[in-house]
Amino acid sequence: MRIAYLDCFSGISGDMFLGALVDAGVPFELLQKAVADLNIGATLELSRVTRAGISAAKIDVLVHGKKDMPREEFWAQRQRELQSPHPSEQSHSDHPKHGRSLSEILGLISAASISAHAKQTASDIFSALGRVEAKIHNVDLDKIHFHEVGAEDAIVDIVGAAVGCEALNVQQFVCSPLNVGSGTVACEHGMLPIPAPATLELLRGAPVYSGEVEKELVTPTGAAIVKVLVSSFRSRPPMTMDAIGYGAGTRDFPRHPNVLRLSIGETIEDVVQPGESSHGAVTEEIAILEANLDDLNPQLIGYITEVAISQGALDVFTAAVQMKKNRPGTLLTILTRPQDEVRLTELIFRESSTLGVRVRHEKRYVLPRRHEFVITPWGDVRMKIAGVNGSALQYAPEYEDCKRIASQHDVPLKTVMQEAIRRYLDQKNE
Repeated sequence: MRIAYLDCFSGISGDMFLGALVDAGVPFELLQKAVADLNIGATLELSRVTRAGISAAKIDVLVHGKKDMPREEFWAQRQRELQSPHPSEQSHSDHPKHGRSLSEILGLISAASISAHAKQTASDIFSALGRVEAKIHNVDLDKIHFHEVGAEDAIVDIVGAAVGCEALNVQQFVCSPLNVGSGTVACEHGMLPIPAPATLELLRGAPVYSGEVEKELVTPTGAAIVKVLVSSFRSRPPMTMDAIGYGAGTRDFPRHPNVLRLSIGETIEDVVQPGESSHGAVTEEIAILEANLDDLNPQLIGYITEVAISQGALDVFTAAVQMKKNRPGTLLTILTRPQDEVRLTELIFRESSTLGVRVRHEKRYVLPRRHEFVITPWGDVRMKIAGVNGSALQYAPEYEDCKRIASQHDVPLKTVMQEAIRRYLDQKNE
């Protein structure tokens, strides 16, 4: 499985995430175009900086030619302006008192010239922010105005994150425990303990800790990105990496690299001990979740399948069954790793009409897998290869790579797949 792993040893913010995406290979021009298409007077600036000895990509958002600033500096400046006997008219015009409503922001995202999937991701992130703001301030969701995160730079960060994540073409985001920082942070309503209330609520259920840095390391925008994108929190899983990116934060702390590290690669199956199986296949334990569905809209079954895969399911399939009272039904089966069993069981209960889920654990044999790239006339394609001792017992081109190429170059999908296989066999026989 192709995954993205977030190392949040110095927290996460929207601009750090964008920098890590670009450093890991997402074209900066792709993000620039998405931002320009928002038509809110914003642009992106890319530079190379060093944070405690680590070189990283730094993304700055410019709104009408002005760089964004850390929110605590912004609110400290606003407090000084409000206390001044002659507040700056320019400052007040640049930052409307009531901010943007959630519906206004979702409208901007809906009108953007980005894919439907990226629009959904960006909308989900802002909706997550809206729900926690409504809860914290005890107001209806439709009355929320984003004073803290509704400025143009946050909209840019979130839309850029959605577009960049889609370009990574990963199946799952995994995250380390998050260093949230410590101390206090200046907000609209005064000084608040770190993590701020919105950040803490968004990170409910995620492992967090405070290190020696007395600054806000996880912003509400960064926390919302994590909440929507990340499917599990754990130490780095066994994986082979083909891209690593570092995104820089604004501050440069002594002896503490203020960067977010993003690793892209393929997960590795457990290594087989000599003599464990005569055929050299990997053995692993899996959980099998089953539910009988006889009164559910088939469209919802398709949705459950998509969400389960995005949340780490190894496989999802259905079968037609005949149920009691001669009613036709559907048997839904999800294969997953034991650590994801509870989360996917909750998904079935939440999204389907079933009253029970059957669970059993079984052992399965899996051939070790790896990827190799082949070069076609239209672009690179990953070949998924399964075998032992260097042999290739099974091989096939990655469907998503072939689908993307076929769509971009208006070439029949079967032609792309056949050409990828031919190139792989020629390369193998050289």
